[in-house]
Amino acid sequence: MKNIFLLIFSTFGVLIFSQEKKNFTNVQNILKALQPNERLDSWTLVYNQYSRDEVLKTTGKEKNYMPQFSGFKLSNDDEGYYYIAKSAGGKISYITDTEQLRKFIGTVDNGEEAAVIGILEGYFMDEEFEDLAGNYYADAQHFYVELGKVTSKECPFEKTHFMLTVNKKTGTITNVKDNGEYFEVYSKTCANNPRMQNYKKELEPYVPPKKARSKKKRR
Repeated sequence: MKNIFLLIFSTFGVLIFSQEKKNFTNVQNILKALQPNERLDSWTLVYNQYSRDEVLKTTGKEKNYMPQFSGFKLSNDDEGYYYIAKSAGGKISYITDTEQLRKFIGTVDNGEEAAVIGILEGYFMDEEFEDLAGNYYADAQHFYVELGKVTSKECPFEKTHFMLTVNKKTGTITNVKDNGEYFEVYSKTCANNPRMQNYKKELEPYVPPKKARSKKKRR
């Protein structure tokens, strides 16, 4: 009986631990956590902004690589681009687009790689609201990643958060759950701006109610 109790307790503890959410901090740290699907002598993650290279991470012995004049982006707001210089068997090659990046990841080893899979499908990691659109938890077969997506650029500007189920072995998104809107902004020109509608009501001139006429009694 005691052994059964311990087994149930330990299993329950594993389930709780496995579903503990972990937040991402930013896109650069997500990329630093990548674990390539191939054996490499070394690989270097580089960020280029305003024609200046910044080495973000190097694994193994850094090799001399040629600066790249194009790369991949993981955010529409990013002014620069990333590329990876990898070395295998004394030969250096480069990852400069999202398709090459996807092959570089291969099987999904951690939550950061699962996030990249989602980002490549049009979602984004929201650094301002990571509790809603920048976190993950895992079980034995899947990563569950919460990311955001701009769902309306009209009035209002709107962001929605989604739960993506990413298969660890295949690296595919097997399910998407819409968790609803979490951010919206109305501009002054929005016809459906509730604040503007209330403001217009305040500007309407006051019209006093008409007094009912009293009927005079005939003599």
